Amino acid sequence: MSNSPNSVTRAQDLVVVFLRWTWARAVLHNGWWLVTSVYLVVDAQLTAAQLVFVGTAQGITALVCEIPAGVLADTLSRKWSLVVSHVLMGTAMMATGLVTEFWAVVGTQMLWGLSWTFASGADVAWVTDELARPEKISGVLVRSGRAQLTGAAAGLIGFGVLASFLDRGTAMVLAGAAMLLLGLYVVFRFREERFVPAPVRRWSASWSILKRGSALVRHNRAILLVFAATFLVNGASDAFARLHPQRLFDIGFPPEPLILFTALGIAALLVGALALRMVETRMNDVRAAQRGYAVACVAGAVGLVALAVAPEDVSGSAAVLLVAGVALPLTRTIGTIWVNQQSTDDVRATVHSFLAQAEYAGEIVCGAAVALLAGAAGLPYALVGCGALFAVTTLLIRQLGTSRTDSDRPA
Repeated sequence: MSNSPNSVTRAQDLVVVFLRWTWARAVLHNGWWLVTSVYLVVDAQLTAAQLVFVGTAQGITALVCEIPAGVLADTLSRKWSLVVSHVLMGTAMMATGLVTEFWAVVGTQMLWGLSWTFASGADVAWVTDELARPEKISGVLVRSGRAQLTGAAAGLIGFGVLASFLDRGTAMVLAGAAMLLLGLYVVFRFREERFVPAPVRRWSASWSILKRGSALVRHNRAILLVFAATFLVNGASDAFARLHPQRLFDIGFPPEPLILFTALGIAALLVGALALRMVETRMNDVRAAQRGYAVACVAGAVGLVALAVAPEDVSGSAAVLLVAGVALPLTRTIGTIWVNQQSTDDVRATVHSFLAQAEYAGEIVCGAAVALLAGAAGLPYALVGCGALFAVTTLLIRQLGTSRTDSDRPA
């Protein structure tokens, strides 16, 4: 890529647009989820098993639709795939705030799962290809991870305050409406100048893209190991996200805990931003990234077991910080960077969709197992089971040290 002043300015503007959008989406998504996590327990009065089942149903929807959505993004447009995501996501967010009956919640969350399939991979593929600077993209993705955390902190504060003045359902509906409006930012500010849509015979082109993406994944051992790790970690983390509010209620959180949840969420985000800052300059070093991922998994395992046995809410909150502030942001960001480094431009969104499919498969399989464990043995044992998934991942990720990387790519 040329290093002329115009090209440098264009690259800077593109990164700024991407980071602002990432930040704003995190504000709305995380602020909405803060209110929703309390809404599902207090207003909808879902049980622990029902909470995990909601995530499993959401994951099934996403698993089925993820690959077709990724292929369409590689075939037609990454930008307009993001626009579709905003329309569906905003609608699902508003609808969840209007219902409390269990099966209605399941339906709105399945729509929410569908919405993410149009965004997962398309966002990273868009910024990677439009920036066209491979040596810079890892740094941009880490900055994006930090933008998500700071945006999430702003969302927790803003929607925590909003929900204290309004009822929770109304706050959720307003967040959904704002998510719809954010889609207009993508329409007018996301340029798509380097992406070339597939030829007129798009179904044939889509099939070719799917085959090339599948071949790249099948022949790259590093990607396959990251997929396996993602399957386990995301299954554990999704169950944790749905179960830890109930656990904190059980060990001492008050019945109207929104302020406490807001403070806890902000603390976790600050810890996560610090953790990402510490690893930012080392993400191109495979060994350092591997160590970071392993440390994050150990933190997740310890935190989940500590939450399961915590006698009161202070120690339980500290355990939540370890999981949500260290384990989750590090594993998510490092996994995305690894897969992005191993992808090629023509199938990048499709390969990231395979990664997202591993996430959703983890939600379904591991989430169903955790739900059964929660129903049969109780919530603490379910959290210990989630910790065991992180522990197994620690052993699995050590195999990356013997995996090939660039040489694995198909010719």
